Amino acid sequence: MKKINISGIALVICIFVFLPGNGQRPMDAGFTKLFNGKNLDGWVGNKESYRAQDGMIIVDPNGGGSGGNLFTADEYSDFNFRFEFQLTPGANNGLGIHAPLEGDAAYVGKELQILDNTAEKYAELQPYQYHGSVYGIIPAKKGFLKPVGEWNEQEVIVRGSSIKINLNGTTIVDSDFLEASKNGTMDKKEHPGLERNKGHIGFLGHGDVVRFRNIRIKDLTKK
Repeated sequence: MKKINISGIALVICIFVFLPGNGQRPMDAGFTKLFNGKNLDGWVGNKESYRAQDGMIIVDPNGGGSGGNLFTADEYSDFNFRFEFQLTPGANNGLGIHAPLEGDAAYVGKELQILDNTAEKYAELQPYQYHGSVYGIIPAKKGFLKPVGEWNEQEVIVRGSSIKINLNGTTIVDSDFLEASKNGTMDKKEHPGLERNKGHIGFLGHGDVVRFRNIRIKDLTKK
């Protein structure tokens, strides 16, 4: 009998299972999955507009309301949050952090923009309104989104009042909430959520189809 190269077979299996594009990837060390790929257990909020399908959370404005918010059931303070997202043309969503379950997360918490920067209707937005920006507070660098319809990878690292956002391997925000707003916010509005250091993480829908997958977190408050 011919000797079978088990290690070679294992390598082939690993390559197949984690091929880019099938939505699967190895779990990052120290991270916990926030989405099981099957249902919205562990999430609270609008479960009519958001649904689990084919390993993704899909925002479907036809499901009920205009998208609304879907939050983690648990609250987080310092964390590393990683996820992938797929935009549709002109899509607008947001990532709420340190947010309570009630109120506008952009003000009572913080909102990180999720946006199709290339859409003509967004050509004249304020700098703090484009993708990755901390809404009203910190503008993000532009030009690092993949073409609409492709999957993007994003990482959000929060420690105290500092925030770092990496998009497809490039840092687009590296700042401090309180330092950036010490002389007033960019949008000239009150943002009491800047003082919050704990809350829910959530997707903030605006009536557009957006898909999310591989949602995971590392709690940086744990030793």
